[in-house]
Amino acid sequence: MSLSPDSFHDVARAIQLALAPVFLLTGIAGLLSVMAGRLARIIDRGRALSERRDEHLKVLPESVWLEQKTLEQRRHLTSVAITSCTIAALLVCTVIIVLFLEVMLEVPLNWVIGVLFSAAMLALVVGLAYFLREVHLATQTIRIPISSRGSAPK
Repeated sequence: MSLSPDSFHDVARAIQLALAPVFLLTGIAGLLSVMAGRLARIIDRGRALSERRDEHLKVLPESVWLEQKTLEQRRHLTSVAITSCTIAALLVCTVIIVLFLEVMLEVPLNWVIGVLFSAAMLALVVGLAYFLREVHLATQTIRIPISSRGSAPK
């Protein structure tokens, strides 16, 4: 198979088409990094509470039990969000592969690309929805007390 000028043009076009999904992958990678950081903090807090329980070996105070329950809910939500966004990233990678296959095999695969991209966006929406739910759960359970002493900052 020799590469003619038309073949070079087709490959260049495929690379151009693949750039947008590559930028999408970069965005998803950033989201995954944030989600993984949140999951690590949730796990660290859960371990700290477990160690505290192991030290006393008595009945846990209600507040500690409730915090552990909330941490488990947050861990689950974050885990589902990470899984869903990872699936979205894998589907975007598959879109890129199919874009190149379409050019190299000279076969119209627009419908496959459309289905894969739609599935990727659906997975991303699901991941973001679970992440948003986790953030809301975290902000509902943590309250920062405001002291009535002193004056307000100027």
